[in-house]
Amino acid sequence: MKLYGLQMTRNLNNFLRESEHKQYAVQKGTDMHTKMQKIVVDSDCIIGDADIVNIIKKRSDLVLFFNKNAKTEVSVAGYISGTFISRRIDRLFIDDKTKTVYFIDYKTDVNKTEFINKYKQQLNEYAQLLHSAYPDYKINGYILWLNDWELYKLI
Repeated sequence: MKLYGLQMTRNLNNFLRESEHKQYAVQKGTDMHTKMQKIVVDSDCIIGDADIVNIIKKRSDLVLFFNKNAKTEVSVAGYISGTFISRRIDRLFIDDKTKTVYFIDYKTDVNKTEFINKYKQQLNEYAQLLHSAYPDYKINGYILWLNDWELYKLI
């Protein structure tokens, strides 16, 4: 009986640690998304968290997504395979000159492979919805891993 009680205590402690870790991760992700929404990096306009702005300014592959014409928290909706889908894209930039739509979804995961299939499906949905709205445009979709600022092209 004592071993059973000890094992229950360990299981409960593991559950609580896991729960605290998930809550921390969700809060960290929410905080970063809030900061990222406010970022603008353009020649005549710099807005947002100075540390994040400095990272973006040094990355030519990121500046496009944070210029003053880029949109943040863009709602998209439509039908995919007969099912109504409504989503929100973290960052969107439409280049009418090249007829290209660029979008980013932020991720705060440290383990990039754990949910990658789920993220691929999510970004594919974004791409399908955007293609419906911009049928003559090329669609490019990326994950921006906020833990190390890697920009990963998925679409």
